[in-house]
Amino acid sequence: MSQNVSALAEVLAVDIGATNIKFCRVDSHGEMLETVRKRPTPYPCTPERLVAFLRERITQGSATMVGAGFPGEFDEGHVIRPGNLSRPGGVTTDVDPALEQHWRGFALQDALCDATQRDVRVVNDARLAALGCIEGHGNELVLTLGTGLGLALAVDGQMKKVRDVGAEVYLDGLTFDQLLGERARSLDEEAWFAVLDKTIAKFTSEFGATTVHLAGGNARRVSPEYFSDLNVRIVINGNQAPLRGAAKLFYA
Repeated sequence: MSQNVSALAEVLAVDIGATNIKFCRVDSHGEMLETVRKRPTPYPCTPERLVAFLRERITQGSATMVGAGFPGEFDEGHVIRPGNLSRPGGVTTDVDPALEQHWRGFALQDALCDATQRDVRVVNDARLAALGCIEGHGNELVLTLGTGLGLALAVDGQMKKVRDVGAEVYLDGLTFDQLLGERARSLDEEAWFAVLDKTIAKFTSEFGATTVHLAGGNARRVSPEYFSDLNVRIVINGNQAPLRGAAKLFYA
């Protein structure tokens, strides 16, 4: 991996997941400059604990620009809903209403800037993944398959504001996160594939998608030919899409 990049030009990419948090320095084109580092997400994950956890790791390096993806609904630097981070013992535990309320409205971007004295920019994790894989033509839908389900949309290369669908109830009283998260896949992969096929069809129709990008850790488990019944182009992106996308928060 190339290391001939000035520390002033590199971006530290941070992919905050509900299971793990990944870190990697990337150049202005999103190319990785080092091996991805991964640490377990700390639980209970209060805003203060997450900021302290990230501060320690961000300030260890020399990068002055940090691009991060947050695994919940996020807008204009603030947490709208924290998603699975409101589960005090991780994704297998129930949501703690008090912890969820504590997260709501938290100015995570400003808190990280203040704590690290770096230029930190934070967006929803699916949006960050989209920045790392969209091609710039037509209606591109990005679905991230990991601990839960994320969704982002770009039209002719421009990101559009869309709702966070993970906690939305879809089938049999279960949410997209419950139906398409890693736990559901590990229990019954055949059923997981079937729900994924229906989900792609649903959102392709809703958003008029011409291309669907699948990203996240479980995107590697599928192939475009699995979805030959769907009248849409499917592109498989690796688990590194959010890390590649971090550079575009600074170098559009």
